[in-house]
This record gives sequence, C-alpha cells and structure tokens, in this order.
Amino acid sequence: MVVPELNPEHIEVIPAQRKRLGTKRGFITVKSNCSLQSYVPALSPLRDVFGLKTVLACTYQAISGAGKTFETFPEIVDNVIPYIGGEEEKSEQEPLKLWGHIENGVIVNADSPVITSQCLRVPVSDGHTAAVFASFKKKPEIEEIKKIWAEFKSPIHELGLPSAPKQFIHYFEEPDRPQAKLDRDMDGGMGVEVGRLREDKLFDIKFVCLSHNTLLGAAGGAVLTAELLAVKGYFD
Repeated sequence: MVVPELNPEHIEVIPAQRKRLGTKRGFITVKSNCSLQSYVPALSPLRDVFGLKTVLACTYQAISGAGKTFETFPEIVDNVIPYIGGEEEKSEQEPLKLWGHIENGVIVNADSPVITSQCLRVPVSDGHTAAVFASFKKKPEIEEIKKIWAEFKSPIHELGLPSAPKQFIHYFEEPDRPQAKLDRDMDGGMGVEVGRLREDKLFDIKFVCLSHNTLLGAAGGAVLTAELLAVKGYFD
C-alpha cells in the first residue's frame, strides 16, 4: 500500500512478495483509501517531529467517491448521509500501515497513533474534506507546524516524476479555505490543501484539509505510483 509522497520505501517489499507468490515478474501494489489522503499527508511530517499520539478525523466525502454523479445519486441533493460502509474502519487502520515499516519481507503496522473517525457523504461532486484533531507527545507551536508544512519535501521530490505536485502541502491563511470547489484542482489535483490550523481545548491542535479524491486519491495517485515503480526498475 503506497502513497508515493509518504512511504515510497514500501515498494521494497516487492521482492519478498514475488518470492512468496512464486513469481519472477509482476507484483501487486495498491492505493490507500482516498479519504485519508486528505489528512494523513498533513499529519505525517508532524508525526516525525513531535510524535503523534491521538487523532480524530471526520471526513466529508464527495459523491464521486461512490462512483456517482448528481444525476445518478438524487438522494444526496440537499442532504448529508452520515454513513459510508467500511470507510471508518479504513480511516482508522490504513494510516498505521502507511506509517509502518518493512520487517522480514512484510509490512509491520505502526503502533501509534490511536485514530478514531466518522465519515459522511456530502453533496459535493469531487474533493474529500476532513476536519482533524490531533495530540502529540511534544506539543508543537502553530507557527512551527506551518513552517514544517511549507518546507515539506516528499521522499520522491528529487525524482522529478511527471505527475508529482510541485508543492505537496498548501496552507491557506484565509479562515474560509480550503474549499472543494475552489481548491481541489491545485497542482493538477495532486496537492493537499490545509487551513484553519489552531489550538484546541481537548486536543493539541485542529485543522481542516482537502484533497481531490479521483486524482490524488485514485487515478492520479496510481499513475504517480507507476512512475515511481518505473524509475526504480520494477517494469523491466
């Protein structure tokens, strides 16, 4: 399970996978759930620096994530549906796999943070939004976080892959951003947009983030993964 901007080293499990399956060519690489790619990228560099303990993530997911349009999903018009089957389990489990490490040819999940989530379907065509609350082992300052996001370079940044965004994490100072309609297409739909960062009364911080679910979260992210695999020689 690979998000190239976060855990490209996980492709190194492919030789062990081939050995286990008894194959010399071919392999299986998958994308993570599209909704968590709106907020896990923003948490990842903070986790590395401050130690992430607990996360509450509420996602507000576009109808294209269900393979729908407004014409084929009339019940979503003027409505919010507070349940998406299987999404909350994925939101709570898959980040730990992305943050895991390779041991004896398999991915061993990270043992922290503790994540809880709720996932809602909202009347938006494209773009998954998340409201995120997080606590850390070492509480960060707000300006520290903004600086880390602004300076974040993904592990694949120097590879110059065609589909990679120039700036992976964009932070908005405006209080009403990011917005799906205005911001989901930044960097060709391959960036993550973040805003409303502030301290919280129960957690250390809270913020809102957004990603394009059918680009970064699906087709575009899959193409980027293929570009990474090609550069690393897995398509010989």
